[in-house]
Amino acid sequence: MPRRNRTSRRCRGAVCIAMIITAAVLFLSAGVVSAQHEGHSTPATSQQQATAPAEVRTVEIPPDQQQLIGVRTVAVAPRQIGKVIRTVGRVEYDERKFATVNMKFEGWIETLFVDYTGMRVKKGDPLAEVYSPELLATQQEFLNTVRWAKSMGEAKDEAKDEAKDEAKDEAVGNMLARDAIAIIDAARARLRYWDISDEQIKAIEETGRTVRTITLHSPVDGTVVQKYAVRGMRVMPGEKLFDIADLSTVWITADLYENDLPMITVGETALIGLSTLPGKEFSAKLEFVYPTLTGDARTVKVRMTVPNPGGRLKPQMFANVEIKVGMGKRLAVPDDAVLDTGTRSIVYVDKGDGYFEPRDVKLGLRADGYREVLSGLKSGEKVARSATFLIDSEAQLKGVR
Repeated sequence: MPRRNRTSRRCRGAVCIAMIITAAVLFLSAGVVSAQHEGHSTPATSQQQATAPAEVRTVEIPPDQQQLIGVRTVAVAPRQIGKVIRTVGRVEYDERKFATVNMKFEGWIETLFVDYTGMRVKKGDPLAEVYSPELLATQQEFLNTVRWAKSMGEAKDEAKDEAKDEAKDEAVGNMLARDAIAIIDAARARLRYWDISDEQIKAIEETGRTVRTITLHSPVDGTVVQKYAVRGMRVMPGEKLFDIADLSTVWITADLYENDLPMITVGETALIGLSTLPGKEFSAKLEFVYPTLTGDARTVKVRMTVPNPGGRLKPQMFANVEIKVGMGKRLAVPDDAVLDTGTRSIVYVDKGDGYFEPRDVKLGLRADGYREVLSGLKSGEKVARSATFLIDSEAQLKGVR
């Protein structure tokens, strides 16, 4: 009896295995037939599938949830936008009214008329008296030339009296006179090259005496901002003695970041205020944008010219500069409507019925809390302008973006 039970159990197990194998074969056969049927679809059906438009992917935020998370929308439209750029400026010398007094010959300073920095001078005022052996020798050569020219003129007159009928002697005399004049003019020019004035040259010629010291005069009206000259010092050609600046006008230079450069143009109006003059503002036009940027701060300098009556604006003072830039009408969206991922700029377009479409946009300038839209949006479309981060989180959870 036990043997018969074991035999029957074996038979039942074999039958079960056979049934399982049969079912698997039938299932696989049905799958192959189905795949073949799908693979042999009609050409019309394949063409319809190929030409069907891609479905727009959206994320659904029901109205009650929108109200809960504070979603608000705004219409995309052209807006009159502008920007106020605030920066710090500095008062500097007007380089166009800056002059340097230096030496063109070797000498020694015997007298200083300007003996401290900050002294105001006018054009032509004496600055210093300089003794120069080289200049003294040049003056002596000039006087000798003048005397020789006079003697040649006297000799010519005597020759005319003695031999009036000799044309050859007269021609020789005229040639020598012309040479004498040319030599005198060359000697005068040499003295002028050393900054000896015509009045000083005339005095030397009339008196027939050399001048031991030469007076250096101020070339401009202004203030002595640097004094290098010291009484008794030896000075060489090219050595600087004084720096003189005309402070009737000054420059205001300010630093702007490079992302503000596209909005800046020459001619913009700037308002300038100083802490030393509370309540007082200066208006100036932007005159020049420097061609290079500073390497460390990545800023560019701009320049304005401001009148300085009374010398109230002093170089190296700090100033507050405010530049109002009008950008005209541009298609724009609020800053908080844009989600910047680092590689993409995304807005969520309200499609209605609680659906929002993530859309890539290309943006331009930023001003007044708005971003210029260059592409990706049309006027009249609505975008979410608040809770954008929460909408984006929901879109990522649902695999929309």
